[in-house]
Amino acid sequence: MTFSHDTFLSPLTWRYGSEAMRTLWSEKQKRRLLRKVWLALAEAQHEAGLVTAQQLDELRAHVDDIDIERASAIEAEIKHDLMAELQSYAEQCPAGGGALHMGATSMDILDNVDALRIREGIDIILETLRGALVSIANQIDLWAETPALGFTHLQPAEPTTIGYRLAQYGQDLLADQNELSRVREGVKGKGMKGAVGTSASFAVLLAGTGVTAAQLEEHVLKLLGIDAFPAATQTYPRKQDWLVLNSLAGLGGTLYKFAFDLRVLQSPPVGEWSEPFGENQVGSSAMPFKRNPVGAEKVDSLARHLAGLPRVAWDNAAHSLLERTLDDSANRRLLLPEAFLITDELIHTARTMIEGLRIDQKATTRNLAKYGAFAGTERLLMALAAKGSDRQAMHRLIREHAMSSWQDMQDGKPSHLAENLCADETLQEYLSTDEIRMHMDIDGYLGDAVERAREMAHRIRSMVQPASRKLSSS
Repeated sequence: MTFSHDTFLSPLTWRYGSEAMRTLWSEKQKRRLLRKVWLALAEAQHEAGLVTAQQLDELRAHVDDIDIERASAIEAEIKHDLMAELQSYAEQCPAGGGALHMGATSMDILDNVDALRIREGIDIILETLRGALVSIANQIDLWAETPALGFTHLQPAEPTTIGYRLAQYGQDLLADQNELSRVREGVKGKGMKGAVGTSASFAVLLAGTGVTAAQLEEHVLKLLGIDAFPAATQTYPRKQDWLVLNSLAGLGGTLYKFAFDLRVLQSPPVGEWSEPFGENQVGSSAMPFKRNPVGAEKVDSLARHLAGLPRVAWDNAAHSLLERTLDDSANRRLLLPEAFLITDELIHTARTMIEGLRIDQKATTRNLAKYGAFAGTERLLMALAAKGSDRQAMHRLIREHAMSSWQDMQDGKPSHLAENLCADETLQEYLSTDEIRMHMDIDGYLGDAVERAREMAHRIRSMVQPASRKLSSS
């Protein structure tokens, strides 16, 4: 079969995701791994005396001779894609083909393939995530001391620093890395356990060889470099897929928040942050002046889709009745590749946004100047409380002044909040005019944000896990 843009193609086929991730979830790579598992089974059975050296050599010689066209023709006739690939492989091996798949059921092969692909897919994402973490640590350090207005409820609040705000995303990404690594270490295959997981077929096949079914399985797993679940039905527990997709969706949630916050901050009324924008990039087909945050919007759009996929995996696990039903099979062909390719695109796009993040310091200064006096009211309130005033009464009084000045701003008038507070006789019972004015000045009212930001950057660098596993497409 050949495909072109004359027919439907998933955007994941060509638009989203890296070449490495698309290759991993390609049909050719799937069939290559199917043959790798069949060959491992044949090698283990050779050690048990069930497969001859000549047969094994022939199977090795043709393990990479993928012929999708021939397998598709067989599938059109027999309506079973795994058996079609098996027959295609067997046809290439006149001596060894008859020894393939002895004792196995389809999921003995396919579920081990999926475990291999899931594990490698996580490795690819972790490698990119490590780079993104280093990049955000650099940005945290760069902007650790730069003050900016904080927002709660999307309303102006106390000041923070740009670096400390970035530290929140870095902290969440670090948690995502830890969770993905934990899940990755727990990924297991089905092993070789037969039609309902009892290994009965292998026990019969191995009778008299001196090799047990468990020993055969252990040999196969060693050749594949994976572990297996100690108990399985016809499939590995589908809860594994749910755990994997949850970890991917969790990373997606972190990137969604970062992108959404950037979109808010890029809006001209705030205007403090913006994503990279190329010299020849077009923001809008209708409005030439637009600099739309298209990268951030793409992240939020794809992450929203990713967030719904764990529910499908949950259903697959919960509805896997008794020893197995087939109603997970069709959606898993979409579910697993989509989750990995979307996550792959998210982290690549977010890393570009992090590394190219633009900060307009004039805008941050302007917003601090406009709303700073309002943010300073908390500092003033703390100073009054420290002088022995009634905290609740002072809160009511300051609030009256603040609401009046806020309305002046809404009406286009200048705010005189600091002047009004300095002139308030009740406040002057506890603080001098100079003290009131000093406390209303929020310059430096950052608490320990700078130290915490730098500490987070250091923590990220110390906890970014080195690429200890060599990625392989085999």
